[in-house]
Amino acid sequence: MRVLLTGGAGYIGSHTALVLLEHGHEVLVLDDFSNSSIEAIRRVEQLASASIAVVRADLADLEAARTALEGERFDAVIHLAGLKAVGESTEQPTRYYRTNLVSTLNLLEMMRERAVTSLVFSSSATVYGTPQTRTLAEDHPVGQGITNPYGFTKAMNEQIIRDAQAAWPEFGAVLLRYFNPVGAHPSGRIGEDPSGIPNNLMPFISQVAVGRREKLMVFGSDYPTVDGTGVRDYIHVMDLAEGHVAALEHIAAGVAAYNLGTGRGSSVLEVVRAFEGATGIAVPYEIVAARAGDLAEAVADPRLANNELGWQASRSLDEACRDSWAWQSANPSGFDA
Repeated sequence: MRVLLTGGAGYIGSHTALVLLEHGHEVLVLDDFSNSSIEAIRRVEQLASASIAVVRADLADLEAARTALEGERFDAVIHLAGLKAVGESTEQPTRYYRTNLVSTLNLLEMMRERAVTSLVFSSSATVYGTPQTRTLAEDHPVGQGITNPYGFTKAMNEQIIRDAQAAWPEFGAVLLRYFNPVGAHPSGRIGEDPSGIPNNLMPFISQVAVGRREKLMVFGSDYPTVDGTGVRDYIHVMDLAEGHVAALEHIAAGVAAYNLGTGRGSSVLEVVRAFEGATGIAVPYEIVAARAGDLAEAVADPRLANNELGWQASRSLDEACRDSWAWQSANPSGFDA
């Protein structure tokens, strides 16, 4: 199968591209490289001993994307392109709505034009809003109590996809609700390389450990959690990538949603200790005010994906810390050093 991977040069995209190639699929990457590097694609090709076709375009620009894909064939789409920082979305809401919603609308239009009927969509646990249960299953209400524009864009995109499918019965989509991706490929050749100050915990810890940043800022210490810091379900990015391939191979007409998580929560300080234990490097930190839009706790119930997709997260937090350090220590300034 030839798979169009939007945002395929990014953190999750590059690892997903590698797993797709390892499963015998062809990969066509569409990326505007605004927050990614072509070097990630080159390294995936080296790791897989396979080639990747790349088109450079902004998916939010319909005519530019159409032109870039002219003459390119694909049988299915994994849609990862978009903006993804919770905190930034509260500061730049209109940018997030424009980019994330228009990109999906344009993609669906091009898929309909080409009669491409299979889509895997990168959604998020933020669609559940304020948790009503300790662990979040797919039947938890969606769209209620969402605390940030990023989460609203994911919930809106899910609804757009459902409405598109209702008008196009042959179309099939899988909505993958990610929890918190961490780690890197164990080779250390590809990993998370954010532009500017990292918005996610693990790359910030890694950059402190490698000397790029003085200390970690821990946002909030009075949440109702084990140690007052926020608790999240941290899933190794290789497990996440494998979840995309499992979803791709189970698409049927209609729309299905699955959580991709481990079912285990870890606090910020527990992650810091796990990283220190895996690497032997002390990570200095400072407690600062909580960020707008952050939740106290979000942990997956992944049983539906386990049972229906035949997928299960198998890598530990310690492995994620070790692999993050393998990436960061070998690439202290990221891909473009």
